Amino acid sequence: MKRIQITIKGRVQGVFFRAFIKDRAIELGLTGYTRNVNTQVVEAIVEGHEIKINQLIEACKSGPSGAEIQEIKVTSLPYTGEFKQFRVKY
Repeated sequence: MKRIQITIKGRVQGVFFRAFIKDRAIELGLTGYTRNVNTQVVEAIVEGHEIKINQLIEACKSGPSGAEIQEIKVTSLPYTGEFKQFRVKY
């Protein structure tokens, strides 16, 4: 099992990017959360199997319709197993 932080920069607000991440994460059986950091950055903390996490990262590279991705940063973190589901933090 693995834990990562994904930081997505660009036109990511007003295009349902957080909902997009949540839906993909749930489909892939991942846990964690996503949230807005500021008007141009969305962050996700994700735990699960590495193959599934990599699939989520690939999905984030295109994002939902209307999104314009400038940069994606992926940081490995120590796995904790603290999450039971995936949610959007407000």
